[in-house]
Amino acid sequence: MQMDNAVEVQNLSKSFGTVRSNQNISLTVKKGEILALLGENGSGKSTFVNMLAGIYTPESGTISINGEVQHFSSPQDAIAAGIGMVHQHFKLVEVMSALENITLGERKAGFFIQKNKIAEKIRQLAEQFGFAIDLDKKIYTMSVSEKQTVEIVKILYQGARILILDEPTAVLTPQETENLFSTLRRMRSEGCSIIIITHKLNEVMSISDRVTVLHKGKLAGTVCTKDTSEEELAGMMIGEKVNLSYEYIKVPLSEKPLLSIKKLSFVNKSGAKRLDNITFDLHGGEMLGIAGIVGSGQKELCEVLTGISAASGSAIFEGSELLKMSPLEIRRLGIRMNFVPEDRLGMGLVAGMDVTDNILLRSYDSSRGIFIDRKSGGKHAEDIVKRYGIATPSIHNAVKQLSGGNIQKILLAREIEMHPKFLIVSYPFRGLDVGATNTIIATLNEQKKHGIAILLIAEDIDQICAICDRVMVLHDGKNMGIIDPKSTTKETIGLMMMGKYTSDGVSK
Repeated sequence: MQMDNAVEVQNLSKSFGTVRSNQNISLTVKKGEILALLGENGSGKSTFVNMLAGIYTPESGTISINGEVQHFSSPQDAIAAGIGMVHQHFKLVEVMSALENITLGERKAGFFIQKNKIAEKIRQLAEQFGFAIDLDKKIYTMSVSEKQTVEIVKILYQGARILILDEPTAVLTPQETENLFSTLRRMRSEGCSIIIITHKLNEVMSISDRVTVLHKGKLAGTVCTKDTSEEELAGMMIGEKVNLSYEYIKVPLSEKPLLSIKKLSFVNKSGAKRLDNITFDLHGGEMLGIAGIVGSGQKELCEVLTGISAASGSAIFEGSELLKMSPLEIRRLGIRMNFVPEDRLGMGLVAGMDVTDNILLRSYDSSRGIFIDRKSGGKHAEDIVKRYGIATPSIHNAVKQLSGGNIQKILLAREIEMHPKFLIVSYPFRGLDVGATNTIIATLNEQKKHGIAILLIAEDIDQICAICDRVMVLHDGKNMGIIDPKSTTKETIGLMMMGKYTSDGVSK
């Protein structure tokens, strides 16, 4: 192993049953380097980094850290060797402070006596790498970027100098993303080695030194970032030439709005106002994007419009007041919600059930009598799998065995097949590769052509601005303005998301 390599992996392989997730993967990560790891959904990225982080044990191959072959049996072994992983969904105790989370696991005799010295050590570490952190602040009061900072400082404090970041910018504003990248560049200059997993090719080109691409569990290649392009990387990921531009279509809108929202407000059980006098109209054939930092009221808006939560104000859909109706009554009006929570398989689908049964979940109440016609249900599932390009060995396959992109296709197809007039689509692109994202966009555009009104909630500003007719920006439950995405800069939208700017040009 070369002395300038922090990580060297040789012929790493891992299988789950008959599925070979990784087949003889080899790569290196240099000291003071940022390596981007790319691949479409199901390519084996997660399996690979989980072996590096000690979560999975490889069946064959070797992992060498700073010249020494390692055999990890737990994440603690990986940390001891200098590898730490920041997961997309943070592993923090919400009711504890930043200091308590960072030092969790090392509580020993004399900890509280040494608390001030430990806190000072952490502050010096944070200053070294350019982090701003309030050690006394509780996690549940923090923004997403602040929580991410705690996660990174935590693994640095544990001694890690090789970091794995899984989709670190998924829920950050453009400004927060640039701040993170500035920090990563500083960490690189301090000799840290970083592996970053992301589907955002523009970010790969901005932050990485080299890029390793996986395709169907195998190594597709490693290239220097300065010598490649987004188009080339996408082709390596998918295995064929890919169109990277998001398709926007404009269709004639309905003369009258299908949905009219007036002064919609919602207060949660804790007494916090999560929606504050929201007003907007939505026409048939229109896609209205909702931009905002996670927790700005997007989830509450979805739940109110589908009857899950009660609210004040007015929400008129084709002359019917939704706020007075039950979820079943709203669904029968033609309103469908495709919601992608953090746990798709826990809230969106039933993990252990097969494709057919998950598709039938939305139509069970239309069956005649108490029995479900499984024969016709199977034919319907076969048709959906074919038309939506869902990759599954069989309609009798458990959905938990499918990739994220195919799980998302099932969720969306199930709602569309109910022939909605108004479709609420929440986070449909979360964690999806280029090919799966374009498939979902094409599906949504097809619904626009049929005059369906679409409310789209997504994290990626580039995607929202590219495919939506208008964009409403939420901050802390307030409508900061509805803008034309084709004539508004991404930086302005980012300021609106942070509550520092409104669409009428008023700085906060």
